[in-house]
Amino acid sequence: MTKQRGDRKDGHLVHSDDPMHIFMPYIMGSRTDNEALLNATFDMTAVTEYLKKKNEQNQQFKYTIFHVVIAALAKTIYLRPKMNIFIAGHRHYQRDEISFCFTARNKMVDNGGEFVMYLVAEDGNNLIEQIHDKICSEVYKTRTESEKGNQTNGTDKMMSIFNKIPRPILRLVIRFLNWMVYHDILPDAIRAVDPYRATVFISNLGSIKMEASYHHLINWSLNSIFVLANRMHKMPFFNDDGTYEMKDGMSFGFTIDERIADGFYFAKSLALFKNILAHPEILDDKLSDPIEDYIKKEDWYE
Repeated sequence: MTKQRGDRKDGHLVHSDDPMHIFMPYIMGSRTDNEALLNATFDMTAVTEYLKKKNEQNQQFKYTIFHVVIAALAKTIYLRPKMNIFIAGHRHYQRDEISFCFTARNKMVDNGGEFVMYLVAEDGNNLIEQIHDKICSEVYKTRTESEKGNQTNGTDKMMSIFNKIPRPILRLVIRFLNWMVYHDILPDAIRAVDPYRATVFISNLGSIKMEASYHHLINWSLNSIFVLANRMHKMPFFNDDGTYEMKDGMSFGFTIDERIADGFYFAKSLALFKNILAHPEILDDKLSDPIEDYIKKEDWYE
């Protein structure tokens, strides 16, 4: 899409929003003042079976629940584009890409060290396969270089540079950088390694056997959604007649900038995400492929 007057480097100005949402950034404060919290627990039985089949011939770099969750979020956001809106300079923008950021550890020990990873969901091929390959490739490369004592992650390199600046000066530098973000003149070298420019910042708590329901947003940069993916375990799911079954279940915490859309839109998006997890074979298609063969559109909202 061609850039027009008012667009940013990373998004297009939203012209069709309703007057209330256009006015909200002026009267409702910062991103952290407008956190909407959504919590949901989903049946992951279909995902478990799906992963068993995917991993029958893949012994070295297995597909994981985290890969499925990111791919399902990407598909949801593609079909629900308002979930990919960010607010900058008191205006709404539609982000140019569907992107994710998360932290990973070099080793599962206290001093193992963390690195930040950024990936973009693209439309060129099998969605789950590209997510899997990108994550495995980057994690393997970073961990290998870390063992050699090398630092390859651009975000970590940039933070190392800033950490050398004396504290009083660094505070002024950050204020100046925030002003540059507001006016969309942040240098490309910094913008390219900024993890909070992502559509979704996701924390894989399941990897450390932990659960939580809330993580805050931050006012820096452009990120409007933070997702907590908790550990999967057996839990009761109730039927209409009051009986229940013990199934693989997983809870999620979503913290969203409520200024980007309304509650009805959030609810429909959450229902779509739930239905994609119930039909994970959707993720074997491309990002832009239709899903009507798997999910009826009227079932997106329950």
